[in-house]
Amino acid sequence: MDICAEKCINEKKVRQTVKTIPQQEDIGQMVDIFKALGDPSRLKIVLALLNQEHCVCDIAVICGQTDSAISHQLRILRTMKIVKNRREGKIIYYSIDDDHVISLIHMSLDHVRH
Repeated sequence: MDICAEKCINEKKVRQTVKTIPQQEDIGQMVDIFKALGDPSRLKIVLALLNQEHCVCDIAVICGQTDSAISHQLRILRTMKIVKNRREGKIIYYSIDDDHVISLIHMSLDHVRH
């Protein structure tokens, strides 16, 4: 079984570990990030943006979806601060928001391929 055969709490270890657990608000935000990246469409968008920025039209072709569907997913990713955008004339380009997101994706991919 995956449980202890005998109840034995190591109070010192428990106290040490409890001090390292983030606050509930931070945990909630972490969950939201993982939920956002847990959707295959959004994850594919993020993977498409890992190495260079793209406009919605490019991302739609890369992901095999409509511009409208991609735009909806990008709104969610932008709200979560996973991607950011910049305007150049009439075109809006999307890119990964920061290096933390890139590291998270690379670590996940490394773990999967390990």
